[in-house]
Amino acid sequence: RHPLQHVYLGPAYDDAEIANRLRAAGVSGQTLNRDALIRTAAQAIHAGKVVGWFQGRMEFGPRALGNRSMLARPTEASINDWLNKRLDRSEFMPFAPSVLEEHAEEIFIGVEKARHTARFMTITFDVRQEWRTRIPAVVHVDGTARPQLVNRETNALYYDLISAYRALSGIPLVLNTSFNVHEEPIVCTPKEAIQAFIEKRVDCLGIGSFWLEHA
Repeated sequence: RHPLQHVYLGPAYDDAEIANRLRAAGVSGQTLNRDALIRTAAQAIHAGKVVGWFQGRMEFGPRALGNRSMLARPTEASINDWLNKRLDRSEFMPFAPSVLEEHAEEIFIGVEKARHTARFMTITFDVRQEWRTRIPAVVHVDGTARPQLVNRETNALYYDLISAYRALSGIPLVLNTSFNVHEEPIVCTPKEAIQAFIEKRVDCLGIGSFWLEHA
């Protein structure tokens, strides 16, 4: 038997399908190559914007793991209240960090005992004291966090986005929450992601090769 390597088992949509949905919604955006998309998204996160990230195959299960996610910088606790208000969520729904796997032990205690499980954002760790004030938006009131460990083999695009954010901020993780409004399912289709952008649930949307941003 082999351990489960990933849960990116849901539907994916190509750029032609996404372009059709953008046209149908009357929305236009930039078409970017891979490097430009990563760079632009990392800069937006670093600037304090909330980015809808819709890429590849949808995740199976209860956690958004970087393919149907909302991303933000983890450095300000106030983002929690702001996001909860925008998403109609309660303060009891904390946000989680997606961290570059090779940096996880610098930030969280006990990672080595549950490294594989932590790739699926299903286990909580104590955050090292020196990091609690650096990443308050993803630390629970008891000093813990529920991280997703991200490696390049499993999700290269997401890994490279977090790496690009680290190059700007010195912090090897981003705030990750599921791309949905309270009591609604996680977005699955381009139509749903574009509607969330139109409703201003996110400031920016990286969907396939397209980048959309509110003025």
